Order: sequence, then structure tokens, then C-alpha cells
Amino acid sequence: MVAARLSAWAPVVLWAGLIFTLSSIPSLDSGLGTWDLVLRKLAHAAEFAVLGALLYRAVRREPAAVLLASLYALTDELHQSLVSGRQGSPVDWLIDTAGAVAGVLVAARLWR
Repeated sequence: MVAARLSAWAPVVLWAGLIFTLSSIPSLDSGLGTWDLVLRKLAHAAEFAVLGALLYRAVRREPAAVLLASLYALTDELHQSLVSGRQGSPVDWLIDTAGAVAGVLVAARLWR
């Protein structure tokens, strides 16, 4: 039972830790202008799609996985607002949550 829980939750914790680490980087500006903005928003969606999929794998319920990912996205945006050179954004929270929804839907379809 413990091994099964660890197997389900360890990837979630590790991925959330990676998101936290990336959010701690003071500036991710690559100097590519508009492309930089687009690529960062896609990265937001992709990293939370993975988190959503991992959460679905752990809890096996779509609404719970989306809620947990969205709550983590909220804390991530709050964290970014405390990092010099970064800012928290409600738009990024929505992008994160949309990514999580996509990840949960794909995972639910694959792992049923």
C-alpha cells in the first residue's frame, strides 16, 4: 500500500519541485521579443499539462486532479510574485489551469 502511494505521488512531488525551481529563476527573458512571450506561455501550459496528468494518475478523478493542479498554479504565481524579476499573473494562472485540464483529459483517456 505504501509503495503504491509512493509510486503514485513521487512523480507529482518531483514535478511540482521542478516547477518551483523554474519559478525561482529571476528572469527567463531570452531576448526573442514576441517569440519569447509565446514560448514562455506554451511552457506554462506544458508544465501544468504534465502536472495535471501526473495528478490524474495519482487520484484517478478528473475534477480533483484539475483542482489540485489549479491550486498549485495559484501558489506558483504567488511564489513568482516574490521572486525578483518575475511577476505573478492571473493570466498565467489561467494558462496553467488550461494546461492542467488538457493534461488531465489526455491522461484520463489514456489510463482508463
